[in-house]
Amino acid sequence: MSAARRPSQRIPVTEVDGRVDAFLEMLAAERGAARNTLDAYRRDLHDAAAFLNGRDVKLGAAEADDLRAYVAHLSESGLSPRTVARRLSALRQFFRFMQEEGWRQEDPTAQLESPQQGRRLPKILSEQEVDRLLDAARRKVGPEGLRLVALLEILYATGLRVSELVGLPYSAVARDTETLLIRGKGGRERMVPLGKPARQALADYKAVRLMFLKRGEDERWLFPSRSAGGHLTRHRMAQLLKELASDAGVEPGKVSPHVLRHAFASHLLARGADLRAVQQMLGHADIATTQIYTHVVDERLKSLVRENHPLAKPVANDPSDEVAPPSAKRVANRG
Repeated sequence: MSAARRPSQRIPVTEVDGRVDAFLEMLAAERGAARNTLDAYRRDLHDAAAFLNGRDVKLGAAEADDLRAYVAHLSESGLSPRTVARRLSALRQFFRFMQEEGWRQEDPTAQLESPQQGRRLPKILSEQEVDRLLDAARRKVGPEGLRLVALLEILYATGLRVSELVGLPYSAVARDTETLLIRGKGGRERMVPLGKPARQALADYKAVRLMFLKRGEDERWLFPSRSAGGHLTRHRMAQLLKELASDAGVEPGKVSPHVLRHAFASHLLARGADLRAVQQMLGHADIATTQIYTHVVDERLKSLVRENHPLAKPVANDPSDEVAPPSAKRVANRG
């Protein structure tokens, strides 16, 4: 496109290449991408389109130099390398789709380099912090308290994604069972065991569940609410956990549904669980995604040694004095 085009002739920011919709439809139909994933791709591609509009270039017609300028713009805006890499990944997939459909002969992203990313370990909670959250939930009275305990017990006992938790159908627990059948990303199904505390919390909640239903509402959800979807929302679940963290004396900024998923995985591995079993319960397609939790465990062990081992600290007494090793803390097994 000519650089001499007058500003009044520029492509409106809202006019994103119609092929974005075709790309998103492909992700949904062929890869089973969830709504949240599709929304994230749409936002990233719209952001790129808005930038390219300032260069009088339509997204689908962008060349490598245009995209290189966009990536530089993202980095200069202070975004993390991880965020820049994610947006570049969306562009790579979009242009690969364009090429496969025969709409472009070359992929302009093939010439782009991804920003270097440092390894970022997931946030987790200690077992003691999770126990404090559970204790605070049990102190709440009435149906709201029973629901909160059930939500927390299931989340920590299974490592479900928050979308999987709030979207559980009642049929998943209609019978007293020791497992949950979960339909996760891409429509993949997996079986997740339920421990005794979670089963008891579910039984207590089921006795009051109908109190959260309005008359004539669809009764298919395990955690019904007055939301548009008919069940508890991810946003409301996150709010409940923040409020609970304050009551439990745990820093609210540390607590979220996803952090409890991290805690589930790291605590299991710390107790010797098999990595493949944890991968299956989390619903990870690639075991490399699960392996990040082994790094979390390694870092925590190193921290424990640095902070608690007697030889890791200077000793004020005579060097010949005997130093007793620290006693091992016993952590109750939740079963």
